[in-house]
Amino acid sequence: MPPAIDTVDLVKDYGDLRALNELSLTVESGEFFGLLGPNGAGKTTFINTLVGLVRKSGGEARVFGYDVEDDYRQARDAIGLAPQEFNVDRFFPIKEVLMHKAGYHGISEDEAAERADEVLKRVGIYDKRNERFDWLSGGMKRRLLLARALVTDPDLLILDEPTAGVDVQLRHDLWDLVTELNDEGTTILLTTHYIEEAERLCDRVAIMNEGHKVTVATPDDLKQRGTDTVDVRLESPPDTAATVADELGAYAHDVTVTGDHLEVRVDDGGSTAPQLLSELETMGYEIADLEISRTSLEEIFVDMTRQEDRSVTRSDAPSSAAETDDDPGSRYESEREQEGVA
Repeated sequence: MPPAIDTVDLVKDYGDLRALNELSLTVESGEFFGLLGPNGAGKTTFINTLVGLVRKSGGEARVFGYDVEDDYRQARDAIGLAPQEFNVDRFFPIKEVLMHKAGYHGISEDEAAERADEVLKRVGIYDKRNERFDWLSGGMKRRLLLARALVTDPDLLILDEPTAGVDVQLRHDLWDLVTELNDEGTTILLTTHYIEEAERLCDRVAIMNEGHKVTVATPDDLKQRGTDTVDVRLESPPDTAATVADELGAYAHDVTVTGDHLEVRVDDGGSTAPQLLSELETMGYEIADLEISRTSLEEIFVDMTRQEDRSVTRSDAPSSAAETDDDPGSRYESEREQEGVA
């Protein structure tokens, strides 16, 4: 089976801003794949390119082997999109909204009604089926966007910041639901600013910055790229960190002293701690306590996306797109989506 998503040197330019910069990315069928990056990284532009809301400037993009432009209908029928923005027709009961969406994809009226009931039950708002969008709470609106994405029974579910602004209980409910969907075989592409969300849900994550791919790895592999901190509390602390650092082996990348605490940055705290304790005791220090902490995925993410030079994708001349921190692709074309593109 071809990959769920396969892009090669994908480019999208908005005037002076290159939102996607030769992005090559593969998401295998059945994966739960996370897309991380700061505002303006190009995540939403990437999604909009896949679903046909944005025309690429160069490169290739395929969904289950279908070119997103040449084979638009087949590619789009395979995708269910739950966007960041609330782009729902507010004048119809929400069950009708879902039926309309199913109808755009060639599903008969009777089957569309059955599917609408099914997905509304699955996301937990079936009892609201006859209410209009504006009458729903914020959390129910998020559930409706997910239901609309699911009503066509997509092979690829794209979730663009699905838990932004929701309470903790709803976030966990949505986590359980999308995990269940993935277990049933649905490929899921998730964009999120919640590092915990990616760490908990995703098989692999891609980190994007300035429109290009920084890295692709499992959350565990990413965490292995960080360093550990061994925090040793001493009965008689040294005067300065340098007096200890000079005596420790090359495994000690950084040494700091705060009060009676000695902090040593190492690659692997678990295997290094015994050697560190032995060397400290040889130097005459008495150990009172020890704690090992690992660099969080969030710290690694921040370090990898720290922007040192923005000149690669932005020109010196200002433009309306370049003057905002937001991804220009986040301005969804609501009218097109309500006509069936979404």
